[in-house]
Amino acid sequence: MNEEIAEIFNEIADLLDVKGVDFKPRAYRKAARKIGSMKDDVKEYYEDDSLKDIEGVGDAMEDKIEEIIETGSLEYLEELKEELPSGLIDVMNVPDIGPKSAKKLYEELGVEDLDSLKEEAEAGNIEELKGFGKKTQKKILQGIEMLEEISGRHLLNEVIPIAEDLIDHLGPKAEKIEKAGSMRRWKETIGDVDILATGERDELMETFVDHEEVEEVLVKGETKTSVRLKGGIQADLRVVEAGSFGAALQYFTGSKEHNVSVRQIAIDKGYKLNEYGLFRKDDEEKVAGGSEEGIYEELDLKWISPELREDRGEIEAAKEGSLPELVERDEIKGDLQSHSDWSDGHNTVFEVAEEAQNKGYEYIALTDHSQGLSVAGGLTSEDIKEREEEIDEVNEELDINVLSGIEVDIKKDGTLDMDSETLKELDIVLGAVHSNFKMDEEKQTERIKKAFETGLIDIFAHPTGRKIGEREGYEVNVSEMIQSAEENEVVLEINASPKRLDLDSLNAREAKEEGVTISLGTDAHGLNHLDYMKYGVATARRAWLETDDVLNTRSYEDLMDFIHDRGDRDG
Repeated sequence: MNEEIAEIFNEIADLLDVKGVDFKPRAYRKAARKIGSMKDDVKEYYEDDSLKDIEGVGDAMEDKIEEIIETGSLEYLEELKEELPSGLIDVMNVPDIGPKSAKKLYEELGVEDLDSLKEEAEAGNIEELKGFGKKTQKKILQGIEMLEEISGRHLLNEVIPIAEDLIDHLGPKAEKIEKAGSMRRWKETIGDVDILATGERDELMETFVDHEEVEEVLVKGETKTSVRLKGGIQADLRVVEAGSFGAALQYFTGSKEHNVSVRQIAIDKGYKLNEYGLFRKDDEEKVAGGSEEGIYEELDLKWISPELREDRGEIEAAKEGSLPELVERDEIKGDLQSHSDWSDGHNTVFEVAEEAQNKGYEYIALTDHSQGLSVAGGLTSEDIKEREEEIDEVNEELDINVLSGIEVDIKKDGTLDMDSETLKELDIVLGAVHSNFKMDEEKQTERIKKAFETGLIDIFAHPTGRKIGEREGYEVNVSEMIQSAEENEVVLEINASPKRLDLDSLNAREAKEEGVTISLGTDAHGLNHLDYMKYGVATARRAWLETDDVLNTRSYEDLMDFIHDRGDRDG
């Protein structure tokens, strides 16, 4: 419910921006950020009649939250949609188009949705508008293409919790049950929720469609039932015989390319492989099918973790017995990027540290933004000294090590947004690019390399700057960046936020192969964001990373030794 309310409030803010309303959009976005990052369910505040205890929620906002909880919708939003074409929300999802641009496009070119935006851009009409130009028009077309590619797909954090809830709901009725499809491979975006189960077919299907999130039953057959959930996501349940569960799981997990290669191996060995099992060609006898392990073993392959099944060398490694021992979630000993209310986080140092302690971590790095990022309430050197006192108190009170860190902005010229003396005093320094995204590849790459060469950056955060479905990353030569990281002993981050997952798995694997250490950071701005670590681990596993490749698997003592031994941080 928290994310649903946050989404509605953000949509209201966008529409108010298009209308040119002052102040109100900021209030709705503030409430959306707070509610969306809360660990506690907003329904608890509703039931306790304490909604106004939430920061940014006054009388009017309280009424609207109550209406959403009680009815599942908000009349005020529907009224706004009647005043403006609802397709303008999609238009504003295109990179480089904000509310003011959307309003101008609507008023001067009649752009009401993505289709009309694409039509005007392809006709060359947008570049004629004041304030746009040919370069912006090209970026708009690229942005539309990006949105079309992910159309109908969802971020991991939108899908995984739903799938896990459905599996919990079905679990007592199932003999075996498992996620399948790209979701089981932990791809960055997911189409449908795919679930595979064995058990009493009719009972499982009835239990599935009776789930409270099911809005519409699309197909209800003997072996497969498809439903549309309230959030618009499609979920499919397949019920198979126990003796075919492993074969079906292997088949429906994919990827297509991986399966084609595995089936070819089966053919070469005189077998036929499908979702029902592995069969000998000559007499049709079934030789495996109950488990995935049995399928792979019969084909003389080691079992391959789902995250690796992309036909990127995993089959050859399985033949040779050289598959990596992938890093595990329970090996992560701390979170190396988080934010508190000292900058743009929503929680105090104590609250962040306590939540990390509850997760069993040895340490958490508090990496609030530096002063140059004023929109995020960035810290000055004096602010850091004051925050240090609070961190010291928390370290005395809790059984966890809070690292005093910073996410320092890398300026356009490659210098850092904080003096070297202050940076050297910190426990950990993250560098990041937050501005001048439109620099060409050569200049952007040199900017980053120059920052690395200062010797002051321990970790380079979200290294390509992308946000999935929102914007492409800035232009950078990733291979050169990785090489510079290796030369300057800079750790590269996999940002575990589902909107980022940056580095992606391909770039992170390249970094591993070049000997660069990888860190995992949730980029948490609220307590519930600390749960994002599982998405970072999944991306690390897709990148073939093992325990020693990941900085966060080190103990607190080993982590601090690693940081102090690298570069010129103590120089």
